[in-house]
Amino acid sequence: MVASLHRSAPRGAPKPHGATTGEPTTPVIELSRVGKSYVLPAGAFRALNDVDLTARPGEFVAVVGRSGSGKSTLLNLIAGIDRPTEGEIRVGGVDIGTLGENELAAWRGRTVGLVFQFFQLLPTLTAIENVMIPMDFTNTYTSRERRARALGLLERMGVADQADKLPASLSGGQQQRVAIARALANDPPLLLADEPTGNLDSQTSDDVMDLFRDLASDGKTIVMVTHERGARSAVGRTITISDGHIVDDTDQEPVAASIGVAVNG
Repeated sequence: MVASLHRSAPRGAPKPHGATTGEPTTPVIELSRVGKSYVLPAGAFRALNDVDLTARPGEFVAVVGRSGSGKSTLLNLIAGIDRPTEGEIRVGGVDIGTLGENELAAWRGRTVGLVFQFFQLLPTLTAIENVMIPMDFTNTYTSRERRARALGLLERMGVADQADKLPASLSGGQQQRVAIARALANDPPLLLADEPTGNLDSQTSDDVMDLFRDLASDGKTIVMVTHERGARSAVGRTITISDGHIVDDTDQEPVAASIGVAVNG
């Protein structure tokens, strides 16, 4: 039986970044004096300035700010998709600045799950084949284990009945659930989500936020860039960026019930 993603209360609130628990407290993310500049035709553009940031296991963090404030740049640097101009970034205990491109790609496949606003599923592969791709790339599971694991993840997302369908035949909400299953394929300690509810209806957005809270309660670290005010009520911590600087970093109690994320209009 496929479990619904929607629930009336979380199994446990994400741990705030100052909490003391019996679980390991080694940070999953550590940024020290990180800056990022780009050279554009109009001149140099400073996207991030002297950023210090730490996130620990079980945190669900929202990164908010105006367009162009540096939110997506921060996410790309943590994922190793882009490299900082200065400063040090450690994720899962690894100084990712010391990795070559091939090492970085292999590290990312094992350590980071990525979730995007527009899903980015491969259109010629079925849902279950999309979920299996990260496992194929990193060889973290045997060939025999991969399909069973992918099906189990799709079941957790509530879309196991869509496993053998192509993305074009799925709704936006179903595609995002498949994309989250793909992000979890290699059981990474860190999920990075860039506007994951921005292309979904409000009910599906609620379900995705509930799912993320469950994953944080299980010990995953989740960092989510969002413009949506409703989504912020689901997280345990909100970081505000303005003009490339972190200007606020606040712990909060996540709302336990349905959160009513507003749909972009």
